Amino acid sequence: MTTPTTDPAATPHPDVDVDLLIIGAGPTGLYGAYYAGFRGLTVAIADALPQTGGQISALYPEKLIYDVAGFPAIRGQELVDRLTEQADQSNPTYLLGHSITQLDTTSDGITATAHTGTRVTAGAALICGGIGNFTPRELPTGTQYLGRGLQYFVPHLNAHRGQDVIVVGGGDSALDWALALEPIASTVTLVHRRNQFRAHQRTVQQLHASSVKVLTPYEIHDISGDESVAEVTVTNADGDLITLPAQTVVAALGFIADLGPMEQWKLDLHRRRILVDPTMRTNQGRVFAAGDIAHYNGKITLIATGFGEAATAVNHITTTLDPTRTTTPGHSTDT
Repeated sequence: MTTPTTDPAATPHPDVDVDLLIIGAGPTGLYGAYYAGFRGLTVAIADALPQTGGQISALYPEKLIYDVAGFPAIRGQELVDRLTEQADQSNPTYLLGHSITQLDTTSDGITATAHTGTRVTAGAALICGGIGNFTPRELPTGTQYLGRGLQYFVPHLNAHRGQDVIVVGGGDSALDWALALEPIASTVTLVHRRNQFRAHQRTVQQLHASSVKVLTPYEIHDISGDESVAEVTVTNADGDLITLPAQTVVAALGFIADLGPMEQWKLDLHRRRILVDPTMRTNQGRVFAAGDIAHYNGKITLIATGFGEAATAVNHITTTLDPTRTTTPGHSTDT
């Protein structure tokens, strides 16, 4: 199963007209897309990131997740792949690499505009934006290679089989990816500007016991190559330079999360979360929210919770769009 992706510098998609626009392609959004199709709705799913999975794909694709029903343990990216496969049953329009910057509501629907200029007209919107806009911290050099060897996350380890890979960073994500790539890549080098790491101590111990080459305190000085990354030069405080072969640079420097344009959408907020009622409806009648971005009294922030909230929202969206229908969906085994 290949997760749908777009070029990081997304070009405009033709305008879209659907029953439901889902904003956010993380686990909650993907499940919501499936469930919308189950209820007979046409659906588009937009995300600022160039692939599905949200925070899981960006931060811990190779970590085991233990609290998803039906799976004693499942790796983050495998969960995303399965959720994407499930969502594909509803034939959603994927708008990946499209950040929704404007959301206007009317009495009978919504109109959304992406930063690419793509416009989406829908009967309702379901915001599943996780912790908000998820912007990677950029390297100070070499950003022109984004999508051509430079990347901010590793959705599929096997894509780097036999490569020389440089991972930049000192947190959990950087060390996790370096260790996960070790048996697959030809060489893995971890570059961190400090001697100390922010990752868990056990992970740091695993790193030092591995074959991963660790360069500290070093920073990226230059990235070079013709069509794609070929070499990386690193430097330390003394000005020493080391040039390394590389086909991939993983810049795991963390992400900046904020509500971004959502703060301008006239939604009632509580500590950077969107307030919803028991139907997951916001103060804007045609706009719903589910997952980590949604807030109500007694909220428990879990992936499993998000799945239930998405189903609740879609069932109430269904009756919002067509009052003759019932919120009771019946059993999936009856279809």
